[in-house]
Amino acid sequence: MNEIVADCAAAVWKIVVTTGDQVSEGDVLLVLESMKMEIPVEAEDDGVVAKIHVAEGAVVSDGDVLVTLED
Repeated sequence: MNEIVADCAAAVWKIVVTTGDQVSEGDVLLVLESMKMEIPVEAEDDGVVAKIHVAEGAVVSDGDVLVTLED
């Protein structure tokens, strides 16, 4: 299991993937918005989206788990 975490406080602007999607390293999983800047969050490894821990519009803090990928 690979947990993708937020690297800053932000709002979840758009979720691009759904549970069960196959993703490759570098694919955009979701987009955060902070201070009017869009921050794409990318997969760090190849895998399958096991769980999405956030919803669009949610506010996240640095270190919050956003998505879990499994091999």
